[in-house]
Amino acid sequence: MTVDTATAAEQIIAAARSLFDRGLTHGSTGNLSVRTAAGVLITPTGSSLGTVTAEALSLIDDRGAHLAGPRPSKEAFLHAAVLRARPGDDAVVHTHSTHAAAVSCLAGLDPDDALAPLTAYYAMRVGRLPLLPYHAPGDTRLEALAERTAREAHAMLLSNHGPVVAGATLAAALDAVEELEETAKLHLLLRGAATRPLTAEQAAALRPS
Repeated sequence: MTVDTATAAEQIIAAARSLFDRGLTHGSTGNLSVRTAAGVLITPTGSSLGTVTAEALSLIDDRGAHLAGPRPSKEAFLHAAVLRARPGDDAVVHTHSTHAAAVSCLAGLDPDDALAPLTAYYAMRVGRLPLLPYHAPGDTRLEALAERTAREAHAMLLSNHGPVVAGATLAAALDAVEELEETAKLHLLLRGAATRPLTAEQAAALRPS
């Protein structure tokens, strides 16, 4: 259910503080958005998730156009594209979390699914993780590709950048992006070791729709 703007603002600020305080974002990296009846509420450009306030949030439409508030994140178009592709989801979280960003820099990843399902919770909360080719931050040429990808997967990894995850609620998107970060950490810890990921059948039985 789409929330009202005031509730969305409260959720975004609480999530922003949580991500920042636990080191899942740093500096002015990362952005959050929630769909409301008035438009998509999103963190503004150049803001730190550790200090951004509800009054400083931006409002955009479903094409990423600025409607109200300060100038939105330069990646607002990416949030809008994902939400257009996923009418059942109302929130998007994008971070530059350390381990997921590190994985996004590795050579030899499967572009259709960048991380193996090492745990059941990863299979449940993330499922498939397409890897999108590198685009500079704010490069709107990523928009159409992200929208197409989001129709089939609620999470994606931007090469040399970080994860973008959608969820029915902001809480669900946060759970998924945190699970993705922990699985990226496992992936890096286990590099060079023989691993036993879930089988295709085991993962499919748990994968989110």
